[in-house]
Amino acid sequence: MRRALELAGRGRGKVSPNPLVGCVIVHDGRIIGEGWHQQYGGPHAEVNAIASVQEKALLTTSTAYVTLEPCSHFGKTPPCADLLIREKIQKVVIANVDINPLVSGAGIRKLRAAGIEVITGILDHEAKELNKRFFTAISKNRPYIILKWAQTTDGFVARENYDSKWISNEYSRQLVHRWRTEEDAILVGMKTAQHDNPQLNVRDWTGRNPTRVVIDRFLKLSLKLNLFDGTQKTICYNVLLHEERDNNLRIRIAEENFLPEMLQDLHKRKLHSLIVEGGSQTLSAFIALNLWDEARVFVSPQRFQKGIAAPIIKGETHFQQIATDVLQVIYNR
Repeated sequence: MRRALELAGRGRGKVSPNPLVGCVIVHDGRIIGEGWHQQYGGPHAEVNAIASVQEKALLTTSTAYVTLEPCSHFGKTPPCADLLIREKIQKVVIANVDINPLVSGAGIRKLRAAGIEVITGILDHEAKELNKRFFTAISKNRPYIILKWAQTTDGFVARENYDSKWISNEYSRQLVHRWRTEEDAILVGMKTAQHDNPQLNVRDWTGRNPTRVVIDRFLKLSLKLNLFDGTQKTICYNVLLHEERDNNLRIRIAEENFLPEMLQDLHKRKLHSLIVEGGSQTLSAFIALNLWDEARVFVSPQRFQKGIAAPIIKGETHFQQIATDVLQVIYNR
């Protein structure tokens, strides 16, 4: 199952809004097939694993280890439960039962009805951690929210003139670009868009660009900013205008419930994870409403003495050294 989880992780940034899934097929204690869900719309893990088995006759006396309950419905691909039944797999070991109402136990029932032994809950916690974006989207009807910022040792995210370049070191910045390839969307507030003119794309890593999201309630931002250059999809949430065309979308939502409605809209667009990159006011708004799952905070040895204060956040904290920076990963358990 650990090997199946390792394989599943290879799909990160490529399969959303589908979950990450890995599958390992074992015969007499020996792995004879492996697969993972590699691309959204492509074959599922079980299909790839069975295809990799050279001696198909061994499948009838083999065990399939799968990180998530095999699907039982027709989506972009046929049901994986049906494939396992057709190949007469002897036993299926599953980490997580799928909480998606389209599946939710139906795959397991179908396998057992066909006489296949099914075991669930193996490395359940590790598998839920791997698919926390998928499970959050299903259970909370919003994306998995990662708050991210860099701050100085004395607790500032920018100077008084809003200049924040560069607080973190080059290794931390490269890591941020890798993160961008792994998440569906990335958000900034109006002031950050205005003062930093960010591109919010992937330059120091290889992978897909996230959907860009900006909060500009009264549409004050210049359309000449990098955010609106049309090179990747950008959603501008505001209270004035609704206009969806090409890669620049303006989505009007109500002021009184702005952030929750915005998150619901992102969920409807099948964006299952969101990095919030600031600034401080925007980050603090998410924290105040408890709309966050994880925070990633780079603490630099630099000192500004004065400036714009970093958000205040509390949670289960883990530390990692990134050259001269300390990365604090804080979980909202």
